Amino acid sequence: MLRSRKEKKRRRIEDLTEKMAVDVSAGDWDGRWNHVKKFLERSGPFTHPDFEPSTESLQFLLDTCKILVIGAGGLGCELLKNLALSGFRHIHVVDMDTIDISNLNRQFLFRPKDVGRPKAEVAADFVNNRIPGCKVVPYFKKIQDFDESFYRQFHIIVCGLDSIISRRWMNGMLLSLLSYEDGVLDTSSIIPLIDGGTEGFKGNARVILPGISACIDCTLEFYPPQINFPMCTIASMPRLPEHCVEYARMLQWPKDKPFGDGVALDGDNPEHIQWVFQRAEERAAEFNITGVTYRLTQGVVKRIIPAVASTNAVIAGSCATEVFKIASSAYIPLNNYLVFNDVDGLYTYTFEAERKENCSACSQVPQDLQFPPSAKLQDVLEYLTENASLQMKSPAITTTLEGKNKTLYLQTVASIEQRTRPNLCKTLKELGLADGQELAVADVTTPQTVLFKLNFTT
Repeated sequence: MLRSRKEKKRRRIEDLTEKMAVDVSAGDWDGRWNHVKKFLERSGPFTHPDFEPSTESLQFLLDTCKILVIGAGGLGCELLKNLALSGFRHIHVVDMDTIDISNLNRQFLFRPKDVGRPKAEVAADFVNNRIPGCKVVPYFKKIQDFDESFYRQFHIIVCGLDSIISRRWMNGMLLSLLSYEDGVLDTSSIIPLIDGGTEGFKGNARVILPGISACIDCTLEFYPPQINFPMCTIASMPRLPEHCVEYARMLQWPKDKPFGDGVALDGDNPEHIQWVFQRAEERAAEFNITGVTYRLTQGVVKRIIPAVASTNAVIAGSCATEVFKIASSAYIPLNNYLVFNDVDGLYTYTFEAERKENCSACSQVPQDLQFPPSAKLQDVLEYLTENASLQMKSPAITTTLEGKNKTLYLQTVASIEQRTRPNLCKTLKELGLADGQELAVADVTTPQTVLFKLNFTT
């Protein structure tokens, strides 16, 4: 009798396993999306006033809606998991980084065997294998490698980045996709941007409707300018290990060209970091400075910030919830900024960040630059990089003089930088600039050229 019971139990397990195998191969099984249907197929006290419950909403999430996740790190891993388990099947992920052993404590889609492999590819494989029916498409590239047609295909874009420069570039790309007719925004050209960020025990999530709500650059003051050490200190009087790293990064790299002419320093390339580390060690030994390590070098070059797994989970959960609300129209989305802080206790609040009329990214008019004719081009360059509402990284300044385009200063190409460097010491008047002159400024923080109007002051 005992053997008979065991045999019956074994057969039931086999039947259930066979049934599950058939259902999983099809991608769905009975009751799989019941938790989502409760939000989409019935109304409630907190639903959107215009929401109409239906079965079509779930089918849109499952079969049609395309989501782009930018970043497959601490936030990105959480986002991919949350979105896939919420019913989104068509997910694309872009990340230019490879897996480091230090990632494994919080980026849970990766294992020790994955070290050295592209994050996007490993994350996509993990989710696709673990969640039936989900199709995550990976791209081991920079976001700057894609053109407008690539970004137009998505319904919503979610950022899990650790770089303000990349955030601003993505913000500028979505603004460039907007269409206007007689000055009126075509709302069908809007691709919502959900942005999340963390730093230790602090984080934020925000919903950006390009052309309508405050964009990244509208609230640039929320992101303090990165610490920059005076060049005279770096070159002549280093006192900190960071000074030695910056000396190798800013002065020795462009001079020695260790990996060939025109090769930019890549913070994600271990060979590049190792070269900077060795040069920084030599510099530190020369001035009897201690504390230069490989990790410090990597942190200075990449501007690495601390990360806590639980903070990533909270912020990624908030971002995924906003994606769900926007894609389904079931609930009113965040308006438009959430702040989370559990450094001392637990504190969170939301507020509406206001759009700036003179935002350099989303306004439709040239920005004003107020300088006397005696000001030097160096003064303009410092304003563009140090002003809290601009915070450009390496601006290239061009203008039109006598009907011809003229490059006043360009930093990113060594030969042109050397040729245009003398212009930095010249006054605006000596450069032939006039009151009302338009200056076109290109920078890594935006895919678009930003126009400025020069206004001479007395």
